[in-house]
Amino acid sequence: MDVADPNAGIKGRCASPGHAVGPLLRLGFASPQELRPEGNEAAALRVALALAARDLARLATRVPPGGADCLEFQLALLDDETLVAPVFAALGQSGADVGWRRMMDDLIGVYRLDPSAYVQARALDVADLRDRVLSALHGDSPAPAPAPGAIIVADDLPPSRFLELDWSQGGGIALSRGSELSHTAILARALGVPMLVQAGAIPEAKCALLDADRGRLHLDPAPAALRAFAPPPARKQSLDLAAPATYRGQSVRLLLNIEGPENLLHPMCEFADGIGLMRTEFLFLGVKQAPDEQAQYEAYCAVLRWARGRPVTIRTVDAGGDKAIAGYSEEGEANPALGLRGLRLSLKRREAFATQLRALARAAATGDLKVMFPFVTTPCEFDVGRALFRQVVEDLQREGAPARMPELGMMVETPAAALTLPSFDAAFFSIGANDLAQFVLACDRANGAVSSLYDPMHPAVVELLRRIVADARAVGRNVSLCGDVAADPGHTLALLNCGLRELSMSANALAAVKSALLQNHEARDV
Repeated sequence: MDVADPNAGIKGRCASPGHAVGPLLRLGFASPQELRPEGNEAAALRVALALAARDLARLATRVPPGGADCLEFQLALLDDETLVAPVFAALGQSGADVGWRRMMDDLIGVYRLDPSAYVQARALDVADLRDRVLSALHGDSPAPAPAPGAIIVADDLPPSRFLELDWSQGGGIALSRGSELSHTAILARALGVPMLVQAGAIPEAKCALLDADRGRLHLDPAPAALRAFAPPPARKQSLDLAAPATYRGQSVRLLLNIEGPENLLHPMCEFADGIGLMRTEFLFLGVKQAPDEQAQYEAYCAVLRWARGRPVTIRTVDAGGDKAIAGYSEEGEANPALGLRGLRLSLKRREAFATQLRALARAAATGDLKVMFPFVTTPCEFDVGRALFRQVVEDLQREGAPARMPELGMMVETPAAALTLPSFDAAFFSIGANDLAQFVLACDRANGAVSSLYDPMHPAVVELLRRIVADARAVGRNVSLCGDVAADPGHTLALLNCGLRELSMSANALAAVKSALLQNHEARDV
């Protein structure tokens, strides 16, 4: 197979960028089916729950920064007496394994029926916990771990199983189903493990080449094709990643997308020009209690200290849609992607929103901080949010607390905002290409049935990107792009040709994108 052809191979969706070559190994995750011998069912269930908690706590010591909430979620379920009590109460009618399976299957069904894709992705975590406890009840031995460096193929991959594998010597993941929003995808991005999801049926093969950047899995490629394949990470050692990036004589800034200060431990972060997007909603996900003003302030200040004068842009909570936050997001929305989300939801949750704005205003007094509102549709929404922010700053100053109104911008994620950009009195704009492309193409990229229609570089999307950049320049405003497409080195030059000069991406993608830019510069200088 000629892997030089970017359209060859099995097509999927990139959940974590990168490349890997290795033997293809298929993992099965069949749940235990045999019933336990009758005995002290209550005692057996307590032991199984304790063993599951012990194993999860052990795995928690291997969790990379930003990935702890996947195991905390499972441990919280085990610690929920209201969840487990009905199983013990029904032991007279059924065995521990039957009761546990029935209760967890019901819970899995609830998660799968939720309108939020983010909540739906948690069903895999529940199924993983179900099977872990069942294995402990039956005394099953753990499946042997595959050799390091393999391309793991499965229908789906639970996060705890991901953590049990050795990724220190490379390897990758290709899933028939899976989701970019799953905890496993979050862990894969944190550890730099290439991962493909929604690839459909994957035939048997001896070896595979995974090109997650282009969303392709190549089975049994010819030796000559393997030798010829040289993905950007393999070439980065010969490049000076500290060198400034330019395009057509203009400076290009490569910024980071982060979820919290812990993401900044990645070694590639030092080569970034700053933080283009801090997704503050991740401070609220997977925790029993929302962070208060002081906890948020400390997180924002930690990022500013790391930046050492480099620009930092923090986005206010982008809840709703595919990121449901318990007690914050609306429940039961028929179409959450078009419901109460982003800034419109924050304006409804005024008290919680004001708490975040207070923390941001205090942090702005300590460094070069910019703040932006997510999912803005009308100028009125933005103006109301800014007025609330100014009121918060005035309140803090009256209290004698150091506070400053930061430069305030907005995400451009809706066609309405993109087509009326000059009417927004924002200091800067950041294009959320993921949502923008979904709305332009009327296609949910997390829905496997239509995900093949999702193309962030569709001509209609590219035309809109060009217009956004031109309109922003016409009103003297800076514009950047922080969607997943920014992390694909195959699209870097096309984005720059749209006029963009700031791209924001995960630390895992930074080397490949900067390599593409530096090599393009070298090629033109030859």
